[in-house]
Amino acid sequence: MAEKTNVVILGAGYAGLMALKVLQKRADASFMSITLVDQNPYHYEATDLHEVASGALTADRITYPIADVVNPEMTEFIEDRVTKVDRAQHRVELANHESIGFDYLIIGLGFESEDFGIPGVQEYALPMDSVDSAERIQQHITDEMFAYRQDNDPRHLHIVVAGAGFTGVELLGALSENRERYAEMAGVAPNQIQIMSVDGAKRPLSVFSQHLVDYGLAVLRGRGAVIESGKGINAIEPDVMHYADRETGESGEVVASTIIWTTGVRGSSVMAASGYQAKRNRMSVTPYLQDPADDRIYIVGDVAAATDSETGQILPTTAQLALVMGEIAGKNVLAAVTGYELTPFTYKSLGTVCSIGNTSAIGVVGDEHEVRGYPASMLKKVIMNKSLLETGGIKQVMAKGRFDLYH
Repeated sequence: MAEKTNVVILGAGYAGLMALKVLQKRADASFMSITLVDQNPYHYEATDLHEVASGALTADRITYPIADVVNPEMTEFIEDRVTKVDRAQHRVELANHESIGFDYLIIGLGFESEDFGIPGVQEYALPMDSVDSAERIQQHITDEMFAYRQDNDPRHLHIVVAGAGFTGVELLGALSENRERYAEMAGVAPNQIQIMSVDGAKRPLSVFSQHLVDYGLAVLRGRGAVIESGKGINAIEPDVMHYADRETGESGEVVASTIIWTTGVRGSSVMAASGYQAKRNRMSVTPYLQDPADDRIYIVGDVAAATDSETGQILPTTAQLALVMGEIAGKNVLAAVTGYELTPFTYKSLGTVCSIGNTSAIGVVGDEHEVRGYPASMLKKVIMNKSLLETGGIKQVMAKGRFDLYH
């Protein structure tokens, strides 16, 4: 009997689990074995981290066990942290297990918070790049609210979000929607809870029309949230964010005991440790999502710098994109093993929706159809359920899906 082809998948995010789903469905245990590696025993919906951070959802609502989607007849799951990919030897080094060899490798190791070298970020700001970090934010906010009861220091009541991109705005929406709950913890009126974001761009969410952005900002302001645009962050100190106006150069500061960092992300640092020379740890790939130097290594998700086939522009990292990349990588590994033609990567966004709380959102469906308010919020939850279905199946949709469409 011929020796089985060993496929290793690094990361159980959207891309990794989609690749796993394709291989488990289309391959056969008689000729392929799969090893899936992730540092957590669960998959989490990264698009919902802001809801855990705000306290709107508990972590168990956005996670499910990886074991639930693993076919033990052909797939082994290893819970461990990847430290390096030895591309020359075709081996993966792990923190707590022996290294593992591979015939084909799919790297989908996900993202990390990007501090851009700004002083004090690592020490004094709270990143939101994992379930654990989101839970730490939620606990920190709770602790600060109750601390106010002890000393009446207004800093405890101030929450500032660094960044007003998708993640920052969605977090701002969730935080502002929970303002009354924070006020109850602190024993104050809701208008004493200060929730704001600071961002270097002239206006947030430039991917959307001014009309949609204005609507979203009006909703946030109606809940007492503030967005300071055009302010470049220079440094973070204990309970203080320093910034400078991008046009005038005038400096300023925000005093808050809760500073949450959402200004950007980079790919996993394992990419740099493995010798990849890539901007922000996002590696350029071939039209088939392969490592340009090794056609047996596929790079997907947040560690891949895939380009739009029409514009040539690098595509922004999204769950929707990661799912497509994972599917194509899985198909191409199987095609390579069985001698069939590879599928080139193509991507057409189905739409983009940004939530501004549980019951409102703004977005674009297809190329130009704009949606806002309740309809957009419903669409956002349908999209969430679709991604959950893609990776976890109907069981996870029924257990973890978002069916609170009307409230």
